[in-house]
Amino acid sequence: MGLHFSKEEFESRKSKTLKSMKEQNIDALLMFKQESMYWLTGYDTFGYVFFQTLVLDQKGNVVLLTRAPDLRQAQNTSNIKNIKIWIDKEGSDPTDDLKIILGELNLKDKKLGIEYDAYGLTGQNTLRLNKSLKDYCSTEDTSNLITKLRVVKSKEEIVYVRKAAELADKALEEVWKYAKAGVSESKILAEMNRVIFEGGGDYPANEFIIGSGKNALLCRYQAEKQILNNPDQLTIEWAGTYRHYHSAMFRTIPIGKANPKHYKMHEACVEALKNCENKLKPGNKVGEIFDVHAKTFDHLGFNKARMNACGYSLGATFSPNWMDWPMLYTDNPYVIQPGNVFFMHMILMDSENNLAMNLGETYLVTKNGNERLGSKKIDLVIL
Repeated sequence: MGLHFSKEEFESRKSKTLKSMKEQNIDALLMFKQESMYWLTGYDTFGYVFFQTLVLDQKGNVVLLTRAPDLRQAQNTSNIKNIKIWIDKEGSDPTDDLKIILGELNLKDKKLGIEYDAYGLTGQNTLRLNKSLKDYCSTEDTSNLITKLRVVKSKEEIVYVRKAAELADKALEEVWKYAKAGVSESKILAEMNRVIFEGGGDYPANEFIIGSGKNALLCRYQAEKQILNNPDQLTIEWAGTYRHYHSAMFRTIPIGKANPKHYKMHEACVEALKNCENKLKPGNKVGEIFDVHAKTFDHLGFNKARMNACGYSLGATFSPNWMDWPMLYTDNPYVIQPGNVFFMHMILMDSENNLAMNLGETYLVTKNGNERLGSKKIDLVIL
């Protein structure tokens, strides 16, 4: 089996999950998040785009219900022994197969926790699931049960996070090497992904963000690939990814020469990032990090250009995005703990002057503070 963690690591994760289930009086957990399945068993697939669920009951029984293409996928990548297949055919309803499994586990009239907040559980499948389980058992939304366990990384996980950070650094080196007037954004993306894959990395859970000129003010990937001009501005957000663990970075790079406002914007981003670093400590709330970010930008006159969140947790995530729980926005009560990994991004988008400036780094929370995982300079680099 291609398991990426030790037997002891998986046993610890299962024990923590069962304890949390007991505390919430959950007789069984129905997992639909691929992140939960991967964390608990090692199961690695994109088959969650179809109906698929991993059942864990209080006795420790683990049963996967999936489609035929994922039978060997589960056998090769996970420690799951009991794999059930639902059959593709017109009019088939996999929730019927699920009820058979629940019956075999004596879960009729029991309380089930369900991960409703999952990309794999579409609206249509949710309607099917709720209809099937109505009058069969009681259900509760436990979308964050495992998510709250995953947010603190183990020693084995941190090894992979650090590897992801090394790959992110290598990708930035390629940006600095190729980003110049006359070069296509496509070339830059190609070289970044090349070094990540050559380093043993994975596909990221979402596309890299890249844009120049007017598109430098976009915070999402879009399909237009431009040739860099002189002068120009290039915004790029990417992540090194290893064993699905992510370490993200964010930069805006003036091409040819910088606009005078670029310098002021970059100085503000550095100041905001440093202030957020000082707040990223065990015992503080993540909402307080955003408040420091907002106060810094607002004091420097960038209220209209900043965002309403300044980062999020990172870990082992699957498409469609690498953002994990919790997000850094005001009043978020999550208390920071050692072992948390956060990507903090300082984003300024000045629509009036059509200027962008972004700076983002990934941090590991330590016992007394934090460690920036990227090793590259945060100075304003002009190419």
